[in-house]
Order: sequence, then structure tokens, then C-alpha cells
Amino acid sequence: MARLLHLIVAFLLLANHTALATPCQFESQGEGRVVAIVDARSVRLDDGREIRFTGIEPTAMTKQALASLLASRDITLRGTDDTPDRYGRQGAIVFIGESDTPVQAMLLAQGDAMVSAEISDKDCAALLMASEAAARRQKIGSWADPSAIKNAESPDDILARIGRFVVVEGKVLSVRQAGATTYLNFGRNWTRGFAVTISKRTLPTFESAGITLKSLENRRVRVRGWVEGSVGPRIDVRFVGQVELLGANEPTGVRP
Repeated sequence: MARLLHLIVAFLLLANHTALATPCQFESQGEGRVVAIVDARSVRLDDGREIRFTGIEPTAMTKQALASLLASRDITLRGTDDTPDRYGRQGAIVFIGESDTPVQAMLLAQGDAMVSAEISDKDCAALLMASEAAARRQKIGSWADPSAIKNAESPDDILARIGRFVVVEGKVLSVRQAGATTYLNFGRNWTRGFAVTISKRTLPTFESAGITLKSLENRRVRVRGWVEGSVGPRIDVRFVGQVELLGANEPTGVRP
């Protein structure tokens, strides 16, 4: 019953957001009927196409949630590029029938996925972020787990997730540049502490968003991405949406 109430609240928040606009309405990439849930990232259509859900990263419950939402359903595909990836999957924002709400937003509002921050369209990215935030505030789905958000002050805990997509919260203690790479350091020990790396080629996206990296020093942020590193854990940021500023009064998922 509690989870049902949380879902209702999440979808009311999502409905309020979509009532103001209908984001993610990109160019049509066709339609089809789902005949198989391939994995937590993709489904197969009746015409043989394999569709990858762009804009999200899966959690342990994503595949089951996809089966509940999409088994034998007719879907509409939208996106900016229908070129298959190296695995032959067509990336798309997916809609059930004539719905204006992306399946990605539904999964996020249920706490059954995480935003990947790869969507460059601001309105669509904002919808996905708002959907995830609603589930995070209600602590539903994967966000019910206290360890869902990693603490930047616990680098060993983050390093244990190497090769996986994680969400980390913490305070940026320093911003340093070394060659073509800028480091956001969350620990005093630059070698073993958690850090975010941002390459020179990514800087224009931050500048376009009105963010100077030095301004992040001593600020609380939420970072998402794939954990790398053999000594200290690192997340390489390629999209500006991977870094979120946290306000002084914003609830945090960090656990001491």
C-alpha cells in the first residue's frame, strides 16, 4: 500500500510537469509491437528491430518493470538519430501508443531506473531529472535502499562499484587542472579520494550552461556516471547533466 501511494504521488508530480509542456517529442522513428524484453536496456519489436532506451541507466528492477509496462504493447519511437549502435540497437525515446509521457519517465518515476544525462535537449532532460527526483524524494524503487546514493567521503565504497553506473553526493574540496584534464577533488588525498575528471573538450558544454568549474569548489554536488580507477575512484564527466548543484536546503541521499 505504501509503495502504491508513493507511485501515485510520483505520477502526480510527473503529470504536473508534462501538463506545462510535452518534452521529448523528437522526430518520429516509427512504431512497432514489443515481442520480447531483451534485457534491462532494450526490447525487440515485431519487425526485428532491437530498441535501446536512451536517457536512462538500469537498476536491478528495470527489466521486470519493462516487462510489466511493455509486454505485447504497441510503442512509438522518437529520437534525433536512428543509426544503430555497435550492437545493432536503435536508440530511442519510447512512448506507449499515443501517450505523451516517455516510458523512460515512467521508469524513473517508479524508481526503476536512473538518469544517464546523455540527453542534450534541455526540456527532455529536465523531465527525466524531475521524474527521478520525485522517486528519490519518496524513496521508492531503488531509492528505498540507503546505499543507492554513495557518499563521496567513502571512496572505498565507491571503488567497490568499479565498472558500474552510480550516483554520488558530496562536497567538492578543490578544483585542479592537470594538462587537458580538470579534477574535482572530494578528498584531501588526491590519490585515494574520490574525484571527477572533466576533459578540455567537455568544458564548452559547462560554459554554455553558465557554469565555471572553479565555482564548484566548496559546493555540494550530485554526480552520476561510471566508476573507474584502480587506486582512487573516478567518474569521467562527458555531459553537463552528470553534475548537479545541491542547494543548502535540498534533501541529500548521502548516508554518514
